[in-house]
Formats: sequence, C-alpha cells, structure tokens
Amino acid sequence: MRLDDLSRLAAQLEGVSESRREGLLHWRYRDLLVQSFPETFSVPGRFAKHMMVVADLEHGNPDGSRTRSSPRGSSSRGAEHRPAPRLRSLPVSRLASVYPIVSARSLARPFTYEIGDEVRKGAVLAIPFGNARRRGVVVDADAEAPPDVEPVAAERVLETLPPALVDLALWLADYYGSTPARALALIAPQQPKRRGERREVPATAGLPAEPPPARLSESQLHALERIQGLLASGGGNVLLAGATGSGKTEVYIRACEAALAAGRGAIVLVPEIALTPQTLGRFRARFGDRVALLHSGLSEAGRRDERERIVTGEASVVVGARSAVFAPLPSLGVICVDEEHDASYKQESDPRYDARTVAAKRAALEGAVAIFGSATPRPESWLALERLELGGRIAAPLPTVRVVDLRQETGYPLSAPLLAELGRLAEDGGKAILLLNRRGVAPALHCRACGVTRRCSNCDVAYTLHGDGSLRCHHCDAREPAGETCPECGSPELARIGAGTQRLERELERHLPELERIRLDADAVAKPEELRSALERFALADRAVLVGTQMVAKGHHFAGVELAAVVDADTGLGLPDFRAEERTFQLLTQLAGRSGREAPGRVLIQTFQPESRAVEHAARHDVAGFLAGELERRRALGYPPFRHLVRVLVSGPEAADATRALEELKAGLPDFELLGPAPLLRLRGRHRAQLVGKTDRPRALASRAAALLAAAAPAMRRAGLTAVVDVDPQSV
Repeated sequence: MRLDDLSRLAAQLEGVSESRREGLLHWRYRDLLVQSFPETFSVPGRFAKHMMVVADLEHGNPDGSRTRSSPRGSSSRGAEHRPAPRLRSLPVSRLASVYPIVSARSLARPFTYEIGDEVRKGAVLAIPFGNARRRGVVVDADAEAPPDVEPVAAERVLETLPPALVDLALWLADYYGSTPARALALIAPQQPKRRGERREVPATAGLPAEPPPARLSESQLHALERIQGLLASGGGNVLLAGATGSGKTEVYIRACEAALAAGRGAIVLVPEIALTPQTLGRFRARFGDRVALLHSGLSEAGRRDERERIVTGEASVVVGARSAVFAPLPSLGVICVDEEHDASYKQESDPRYDARTVAAKRAALEGAVAIFGSATPRPESWLALERLELGGRIAAPLPTVRVVDLRQETGYPLSAPLLAELGRLAEDGGKAILLLNRRGVAPALHCRACGVTRRCSNCDVAYTLHGDGSLRCHHCDAREPAGETCPECGSPELARIGAGTQRLERELERHLPELERIRLDADAVAKPEELRSALERFALADRAVLVGTQMVAKGHHFAGVELAAVVDADTGLGLPDFRAEERTFQLLTQLAGRSGREAPGRVLIQTFQPESRAVEHAARHDVAGFLAGELERRRALGYPPFRHLVRVLVSGPEAADATRALEELKAGLPDFELLGPAPLLRLRGRHRAQLVGKTDRPRALASRAAALLAAAAPAMRRAGLTAVVDVDPQSV
C-alpha cells in the first residue's frame, strides 16, 4: 500500500475510537497504520486475521453493520452475494485467483482472494473456505474481482511452487479429464507439521554402486553431445535406445551433470519403488547429498523433508517413482525416464495421468530435455521420438537364448534343461534369476470329483493358493482357508493348477538345496527395508537363485548372474489386451538382459507357444523387428500410436445398470468411434462394463463424456454407479 493511500485511510479513521477501529481494520492495514502514524494509531493487541478492511466505511454504514461475501472467497464464475458498492477512494489490495484443494467436482473453479504484495503465482496459501480452513494454490496473482463481489483475505503462505508446475497441473487436469484441484494436489501434497529436526533419507537407502567407466563409447558420446545441444537450445524429447548393459545409466548421469553445470536441476524416474535403491546408490555415488528421493514408500515426514531440500536448492537431483515427476525443482534442465516401456508409469486413480506424457509436457514448459530410455521401447516412442541408439552391450555380448518347448517336457515348473543349468551353478558357483509372473503356490485349486474351482465371492476370479494354506484373492484381498476337502462335494481330491513363486521356491529347495533361495514378490517384500535386504543378500551370495515376479526383470544389475530363466512365458500372452504380445516381448527381453553382464551368460525361455511372435523375436534379441511388426499391426487396427484410446468404465451393484448407463452415454457421442459397451470381470463385489473410443481428439472425447456423466450423476448415484474416464489407458 502506498503512503498516500495510507494517509487517506488515516484521515477517514481519525476520531474513530480504538474499539471501533478494531472491528473495522484488517490486520495488515492496522499494522501499517501503527508503523506509519504511531502518534495517532497505537492500538494494542492483535486483530483477527480474517476481518474485512474497514468494512462499514467502505459500504457507508454509519451504524457499523457491513455486507460481505461468502467466507469461501469469491467465485470467478459469478457472485455468491452482491454487497453494496465499494468506496473506490479507499485503497484496493491485490487480488488472486486461487484454486482451493478440494476433491468435489462441484467446486472445480477458482475463487478470488486478497493477497499480500509478496504472493506470486505458485504460492500455496492457507485460506478460509466455508466454515473450514483449506489450502489453495494461486494460479493468477493479478486477478480482478468479479462484479459486485467482495473478496476475503487469504491467510499465510505455506510454500511457494515454481509457476511452471502450476501450468503443468492445469494442463494435466484438462487432458486427463480431472479437476484442477485434484491435479494441483499432486504438485502441492498435504505435508505434516514439523516436529523436531529435519531428517534426511539415510545413505543406506541406496545400494552400493559400481565405479564410473574410464571412458564413454562412441555411441554414448554422440548421445550425450546431442542432449547437451538440446539443453542449450531450448529442450526437446529423445529416445535413448540400447540393449541392457549398453550404458544408458551413464548417459543419464552425464546429462544430469550437464544440467547442474548450467545451474538447473534434474529428475530421474524409475517405474517402481523396487528399483530406487540401486538407482539411488548410483546417483549418490556421483552427486552425494545433492540427491533427493521421492516416492510413496517414504513416510509423510520423509517426503516433506525431501521436498524442503529440493525447494531450498540443497538437492538438485531427484530420484523417484511416478510421482517424482512433480518434484518442485525451481529450474528443470533434464528429466530421465528409465525403463520407459513400463506400464507402471500410468496412475490408476484420479487423476489418471501417465508420468511419461507428463514428463514430456513438463520438459516443454520449462525448456528442458526429456530422455526416455529403454532396451525395449514402446511402439509409441519408437515411432514419434528422435532416436539416440547405443547399440549392443559394452562389456560382453548378449547372452544366448534357448527356448524350451514345455509340450515336450514332463517337469513343471522346472524342466529337465532348466534343472541341468541350475545344477551347474550348484556345483561351480554362480547366480541365477528365475521369473514366474504369478504369486503364491498355485493360481487355482480345483476339485477333481465335481469340477468346481474355488472362486472369490466378491470377484469373478479364482482364488490363489498360498503357502500358509490360505486361499487369497489378489484383487480384493479376501481370504479363506483352503481346507482338506471340497466345500461343494466333500471330496479330498483337490488339484493345484499351475504354479506360483512360492511353489517354485519349494521345488528349488527339494531339487537343489545347495542354492540359496531369495524370493522377490509382493508377498515377500512388502516393506522397502525387506526389498533392500533381499537385493543385498543376492548381491553378496556365492550360489543363489533370485525367484520372483516381473519385478526381478526390471533394471536390476548384479554381478555374477550367469543364468536367467523365464519359467512360463505364456502367462501374459493369453490376456485380452492389444498390448499382450508387446508386454510379453518386453518381459522376456528385459529378463534376458539380467544375465551375463560381465561374462557370457545363458537364458532359458520355457513356453507352450514357442512359435509365438513375442518368443521368436525375444530369442533373437530382435527389438527393431518386433517393433516393425507391431507398428504395422496397430496401424491396420487403429491402435496407438496411430490413434488415441479413451476408456469409460462404469461399475455398480447390478450389471444391467452399468451396461445401460454406457449405452446411453454412447448415444450421446455420435461423432466418435466407440467399441462396446462390453462387460468386464466383477471385482470387489461390483459389476463392471466399459466403452472404448478410438479417436484423434482424446481431449474432446474425454471432456464430452465427462460432461454427459456429470449431467447423469444424480441418477447414477441413486443406482449406486460410479464412472471413470481414462485417457490413454494402459489396459483395456
């Protein structure tokens, strides 16, 4: 506020008693008046923070009454109350458009608040909202008040985020059909109050790293030169493609060094928390305490402390899983997306964002370089991005691959060729990694007498038998004892169908007790410290087998791994998803990459379908050939990357209601190509159906579908229905 404004305000308040001033003055103006005119305005005590500025004088109410807007602030979509006109001779404070961080779609709009001179776009404020206090994010610090609405004052600034992050969140809400408030909550998560000193993530959170290479390969130097050129010229997106062991991580590290040398920050994304210990160890070996860790496995206090280090500039390199794409770095230079093919980058709750797409958008907003790296890139990335190809391995050739036809074998899950390879390790020493993408002992329990398979009462899926004798649903976590007899007919003739990681572990113990067995799946490593312990045990072992689900194939690098084996390559091929072959190929190729990093390795693929395209190309390490065929197939069928998919899923207590809602929705979308509605498996007691659209205008389809669903919301609520609009889904 300028001095002449203060003078006018002081003149209007002369002669007003101290008790009247306390009811008239906003606390900020009271403090300014006391400082500027101490002889006249020496009012003791603190004023309430949320009182309006000289309200009755502004509205010309000599009796002290005042008219004010709703305590929730002023909506930019129209006045909630129409107060009397302001006396414009009085000073007007700065106004801002603020999105309260609330989940209700009915409040998905900005509200106008008074702010202090120090507040800028990106400030996270404590604001009065209704009868409560909420957090709000400033999206425009130079707003104008809606007609005839008197804004209320925001309270204090809780934190300040980079303005580019605000733009990113608003774009995300628009593209994925969410609300701005829900998207802004991703960049401004709720943080607990501090109790005591700040605690850093301990150095032991990362695994030991191998020493840096003495020199880079020609392909690494070329890739790094191109990345540095883009960093200096406004940014861009590149695909860093190369076999496992071709040196992609070293390129990430050198790119981060270049960003830091330019005074900017870097983000390194990994698809799962399971990969953070090894990645964290590598980057801390180079950057020390300048590395922060962000992922959902940290405690709330731990995430708060790491965010503070990032905001203050103590940490300029951020390593983490999907949500680390929103790290509040003040100036982003490089964002590396490792294992970019992994579907774990897609968020499965609202907002349903894809961290890979968000990374590319953030890089564009901040003039940064987004590096998407993988040995098995997505067809979308292979087609659209500039490729920086690293070629084959640096230290050793790719391992030989043997395909074992299970139709010719009697042993399962351990075939004779696999037992022979493991026997060599038991005698001579060495390590092996075995992948079986099913948990438990057996994926189904079947009665030979009456033919009944035990199924979950909440979901249309079979129970999985676990080692403790329980049957578990891997969707809703329902459990019941397996028992010794069939509950339908009383027969003891129960057959365990198939095999899971727990059965594989038992078979190894029976056949090869000399080998240490370490299991890596969601049942064995539920906590981060258990994961780290398992990985350390395997790294230090002499004769060991790492048994696990798909997490054993994702980016781990261990010395001395001579054998990698896929116990059943067919588990994903039969899924009703157009990406089934792509994901099977990626899983087989990625697991093969865990073997023989330092010396020639061996790979076994056990399958009942040795002639499948995914198995044949994986056995030849033929990434380009597989992707060429996959792109040709998708072009013919109109699947990504040639068109976008938008999925609408409705669930409810009755199957007919879910289907009917989608039929009515489809009728309201005549301009789009839609498949369905089609029923899906019942999950968690709710019947489901989906509608899938193929389109070149995903935002238009998503927004139109969301509008129609919003209009039908009251009727859908009465029927117990919920709806989800998912742009670029990773499963259909």
